[in-house]
Amino acid sequence: MSFEILEEKTNPVVGRREAKMLVHHKGAGTPDRLTVRKLASDHFKTSYDRVYVRSISTRTGGSSALCAVEIYEDAASAKNFVPAYIKNRNLPKAERVSKQKKPEEAKPAAPPPQKKAEAKPPPKAEPKPSAKPEPSKGAKPEAAKPAKAETKAKA
Repeated sequence: MSFEILEEKTNPVVGRREAKMLVHHKGAGTPDRLTVRKLASDHFKTSYDRVYVRSISTRTGGSSALCAVEIYEDAASAKNFVPAYIKNRNLPKAERVSKQKKPEEAKPAAPPPQKKAEAKPPPKAEPKPSAKPEPSKGAKPEAAKPAKAETKAKA
């Protein structure tokens, strides 16, 4: 596996070198972050814990990967500037923090619902008196009265 440095620049404000590498991996799959990190630490002659791989991208079916790498001057500044998810990605798979939901052991269990001693039957529905009083037997039924026509007031 060979590589070449495409671009390298120094960022003195943050205290790091930023490099873009082209890693050739003919006949093999895209290299993992640990391999690229090892190649970069060997090339720049720095310790392994000061090198972080930001990204690796390979075209479909391609045999070279473009890698963005950051090399910090000291490990303390790396801890301040590198986001936690990048640090997690640069760890071996066995040491990574999983983002799967953890079982809800920390939450206290809800108390079980209390059973009522006696279940009361629902009250029976009583017939409601109707709004119109029923006419008496001897009363004459009222005929439908025509509605009064409204007249316009003459001004």
